[in-house]
Amino acid sequence: MKVVIPDLVSNSYFPAIAAVELGCFKEEGIDAELELIFPVDKCYEALRDGRADFVGGSSHSAPSAFPEWKGVKFLGALAQHTYWFLVMRSDLNVKRGDVSAVKGRRIGAAPMIDIGLIEMLKEYGIDPKRDNVQIAPPPMPANPAGVSFGVNAAKAMEEGKIDGYWANGMGAQVAVERGSGTMVLDARRGDGPASLRGYTFGVLATRADLVEKTPGKAAAAVRALVKAQKALKADPNRATKIGEKWFPAFEASLIAKLIERDLPYYDPTISKGTFDDMCKFVQTVGLTKGVGQYEDVVTTQFSDLWKA
Repeated sequence: MKVVIPDLVSNSYFPAIAAVELGCFKEEGIDAELELIFPVDKCYEALRDGRADFVGGSSHSAPSAFPEWKGVKFLGALAQHTYWFLVMRSDLNVKRGDVSAVKGRRIGAAPMIDIGLIEMLKEYGIDPKRDNVQIAPPPMPANPAGVSFGVNAAKAMEEGKIDGYWANGMGAQVAVERGSGTMVLDARRGDGPASLRGYTFGVLATRADLVEKTPGKAAAAVRALVKAQKALKADPNRATKIGEKWFPAFEASLIAKLIERDLPYYDPTISKGTFDDMCKFVQTVGLTKGVGQYEDVVTTQFSDLWKA
């Protein structure tokens, strides 16, 4: 079975990567392989079309391929809360929390992730058009296969092609470690408006028909996710070996630190409040007309496995 991820060189969806690489899927009787498909809406399209069996991606992006949430199922959270960071060039001397620094600047953001940035800016009273915030994906390499959006954004900022970016923890950490970027906002840890933490969360998703026809495999996937989260909590350094397989050397050296930082959020539970907050964001930005029904989208029949 195939697990697709929109960004492999990242901590954002790492529990799904670890579930494959640590053999957790295999222990549960599933022969799973990883594939990178960018951006995240293409992951959900692959799931919808039967070219993938599971997505490790952003929860808010599911309606891009499953309109009004029809046909998608959430098996468990990869981690809790919105996991995006705003990073700006160091030479701009932006202070932590000064989101107004984006005015008149070029900000990199991936498709389906950029809507979170735009909504967050609105909450700060910043209008990208009025305030000349140029939001777009940074230039990608000629051969984008295997390239991480966040890491590529960090490189583009170093080269002066953008002034900042809204991306994952790995991309943010690369810039901070190299001294080229300043952390301006960390959504997961409470920076910014309170609502920002509820915009999205990492999720392991599948199709409704897979759950209906093969509930045993769906349950096995949940158990694999929970095992991976527990394994990383027990020893976050296990992430380094996985990173050495999939990541460039520098990023591989950072992954254990990032995973350790994320461990407090490694809870597979998807509460109704978490789901409803995310649905409210999705409706606000126009991805759906209404909000999803918790019991229709979340596999509550496996909720006992979240606590296993």
